[in-house]
Amino acid sequence: MEQKRALPELSKEELEELLATWGQPRYRADQIWRWLYVSLASDLDDMRNLPAALRRQLGGQLAVTSVAPVSTLHSVDGRTEKVLLQLADGQTVETVLMDYDGRRTVCVSSQVGCAVRCAFCATGLGGWMRDLSAGEIVEQVLYYARLCRGGSGTAPGQGISNIVYMGMGEPFLNYDAVRRSIAVLNDPEGFNLGARRVTISTAGIVPGIERLAEEGLPVGLAVSLHAPSDELRDRLVPINRKYPLGQLIAACRGYTEVTRRRVTLEYALIDGVNDSPAEADALARLLRGQLCHVNLIPVNPVPELPYRPSPHERVVAFENRLRERGVNATLRVSRGADIQAGCGQLRSAPRECETIVNT
Repeated sequence: MEQKRALPELSKEELEELLATWGQPRYRADQIWRWLYVSLASDLDDMRNLPAALRRQLGGQLAVTSVAPVSTLHSVDGRTEKVLLQLADGQTVETVLMDYDGRRTVCVSSQVGCAVRCAFCATGLGGWMRDLSAGEIVEQVLYYARLCRGGSGTAPGQGISNIVYMGMGEPFLNYDAVRRSIAVLNDPEGFNLGARRVTISTAGIVPGIERLAEEGLPVGLAVSLHAPSDELRDRLVPINRKYPLGQLIAACRGYTEVTRRRVTLEYALIDGVNDSPAEADALARLLRGQLCHVNLIPVNPVPELPYRPSPHERVVAFENRLRERGVNATLRVSRGADIQAGCGQLRSAPRECETIVNT
């Protein structure tokens, strides 16, 4: 049987056009939009101001959601939750909710798997399967928004403070769907999450950075750097062979010139690989004059891979050396590594039970 299309796949204009073909007035689209993105309805029967006949017609062709939770993991500190979501075609992706003292951030996936295959990342181990649609990206946010609605210290209704495109996949290799999902979530008549509360992370897809700058979309940009030289970055982040550091840093400079916003540079510190004083010096030289902030984080271990996090004293020494050379750098708090929910740990991996709480 053919799978019903999910409502989040439709833009507001597409919803209006569909309802118009059914002879429905335009305000019905506004009502459905508000039920979906403001009231966070999970069932058509919840949309009580719609005529029953319209709800039946909608239900015959559309579903409120096309994703379903398969398993959930909670970190020991209670601040991170990871859900494995099954998509309509049976593929799965992982989505993470992180709590930073009342600020709730959802880390969404943009692809099933990943073709970039960074050397220390679990997501690329299974290769790339397909891009996610804009609706599938939006539904990851709605899933957690429904769970978090009404939480203290957050905006009424949604309960989500920030969204980061840092989950499975490379967002700039699925640019159009990512851009469309942001437009839906940013809509002031719907979910109404400000663009400045959104961050897109890239492994270094230069055309994507340039396009983001050209469009003037005021979202944050994070770049997974991880190495100060082409030789080392070619090994750790293979996309560097196509877009080497010279092109990447130039694109970042272009972004800051157009947007006047600094770029966040992610640097995973790997024991004995990229954490020496010489590499800190090389990184400082590379970033001279760049408006940026360097997030340092000991690499999150993946059982199948040989890379391990740098010792704490070496991490601190690396951070201090960057600061002494004029680079704005901080050690980032890692969330969810104990449940394989940290950066570089996500993958499509079904669990055997519905809820697992690590103790």
